[in-house]
Amino acid sequence: MTVRNRLLNLLFIPLTVLGLNACSEPSETTATAPNLLQQAIDSETRSASNRARDEFRHPAETLEFFGIQPTSTVVEISPGGGWYTEILAPYLKDEGLLYAAHFPANSSREYYQRSRQAFMERVTNDAAFSAVVVTEFAPLSDSVIAPPESADMVLTFRNLHNWYMGGGEEAVQDAFMQFYSALKPGGVLGVVDHRLPEMRPDEDMASSGYMKESFAIAMAESVGFELAARSEVNANPNDTADHPRGVWTLPPTLGLGDDDREKYTAIGESDRFTLKFVKPKS
Repeated sequence: MTVRNRLLNLLFIPLTVLGLNACSEPSETTATAPNLLQQAIDSETRSASNRARDEFRHPAETLEFFGIQPTSTVVEISPGGGWYTEILAPYLKDEGLLYAAHFPANSSREYYQRSRQAFMERVTNDAAFSAVVVTEFAPLSDSVIAPPESADMVLTFRNLHNWYMGGGEEAVQDAFMQFYSALKPGGVLGVVDHRLPEMRPDEDMASSGYMKESFAIAMAESVGFELAARSEVNANPNDTADHPRGVWTLPPTLGLGDDDREKYTAIGESDRFTLKFVKPKS
């Protein structure tokens, strides 16, 4: 499918869906946004294994830092199995709109196909996911994550390292360009990833799964974003970012199996930077 046809498909999303975000006046729902967000986080529709990771991922504090509202139009980049989608989908369902920019349908990688198919099945069968609009995303491709300048917010969680390891600086910069295009002027880009200490060699980003915060900022600013704020909500001072199998040594992967399992479980999930960027209004 061409870029033009993909974009046309997005533009002709049923009005009953787009109309959910058409109201410009503040609502009672917006006024109680934090309560609604916590309700979505506490919902029993979320899997128990996902809820168990809240202590490391801090979804309420992270999403509030980015400034999400129930009326927002949000693009979630590479949602995978839907960890954050389990929160975003019900939170945005009534008044907002959620685009899930998943792996391309024509990807030749078997893992990507399996992941996308599992996600699509959930969109079809899970009532909480029923209003999610699935699009596509891949760096250095003709993917369309959302109609141009339609989104209030683009969110990416622990993805930069994958793009960098797969395509280097060019892939990361292209990803940020796609985000910039999808956002309205004044829109927010929220970025979370595993943090590599600044004193470490840049080469360590090539295979460790950790990224320098300065690199993420430089890539975002190179396409026009402005850094609005940083948060340490996802910081973990116990993580040295120097492990035998990189970030995958730590939970939840525990790539060494039973070797030093207690040691790495005690460290917890990785140290992460949390960055809020804004697309300038002019």
